[in-house]
Amino acid sequence: MLSRTADCLFWLGRYTERAANVARGLNVAWRMAGLGTGDARGDEWRRLLIATGCEPGFTARHGAVTPEAAVDFLVREPGNPSGILSCFAAARSNGRQVRTALTVDMWSALNESWSQFRDAGEADFQGERLPGFIDRVRERVLLFNGAAQDTMLRGEAFLFVQLGTALERADNTARLLDVKADLLAHGTHGAAEYAQWQAILQSASALRSYHWVFRDRLDPAKIAELLILRPELPRSLLACHARVGEVLEAIAAGQGGRRGECHRLAGEIAASLRYGRLEDILAGGLHEWLTRLIERTAQLGSAIEAFYIRGE
Repeated sequence: MLSRTADCLFWLGRYTERAANVARGLNVAWRMAGLGTGDARGDEWRRLLIATGCEPGFTARHGAVTPEAAVDFLVREPGNPSGILSCFAAARSNGRQVRTALTVDMWSALNESWSQFRDAGEADFQGERLPGFIDRVRERVLLFNGAAQDTMLRGEAFLFVQLGTALERADNTARLLDVKADLLAHGTHGAAEYAQWQAILQSASALRSYHWVFRDRLDPAKIAELLILRPELPRSLLACHARVGEVLEAIAAGQGGRRGECHRLAGEIAASLRYGRLEDILAGGLHEWLTRLIERTAQLGSAIEAFYIRGE
């Protein structure tokens, strides 16, 4: 496969997943802000901006955090590459460059999504309209992912889309946990903390999964275990990085066993999660551990691009 094609497919997977992740975070922030008062409301939006990596860009443009400004920045700000509309535009642009590598259903889902959202104005997603807008975004990404799973040949094109999706999902889960690390680090079990723990799980679409796995009331240590070390949850860090490793090995097998630094790094990260223990992670500081993992995930993304895109 041409490196340009691999690059477009890789980022197609990343941008579609990112759009859904931002939408999911917006939904939770909107719900949690409604439960708080005063500074608590603004803090939810600030946490979301940090989790999406958008806080520096937002601060430079707007300064103080307000719900309306945060939502607008995360939905349609042209200068924000992680905004929902920017993600759909970038995904469509990448998909158009490799149109022949996509199935009709994949392209239709991608193109129709962009057609639905490209002219979105404030009236479409501010205030009480935000949940409905978020639901449409998530539905469109699920439609694209479903089309890829059901209609795409299991060749290199499929693998590079999967690689981008899995890597982006791993990064998002780590960022989500990092921005909420303080809520999982102490043992307070008040009503406010309980609501925040629910929000963490909802951000990863894992609230029902938690109750299915543990069959118990919410507990911060178990939440951390589920989102970090449980292979059953497709958005856990272990599951995401295991998938990255599997896809990289499949690509290498199809290219005669050619491997590079990205394969070593992916294996190292996956092994540390597979054999890691929650008590060791918490003892060393959850925030510190997650910060290192986010940095290593970024290094892995750069290594993948260096090996498969730039041929280094």
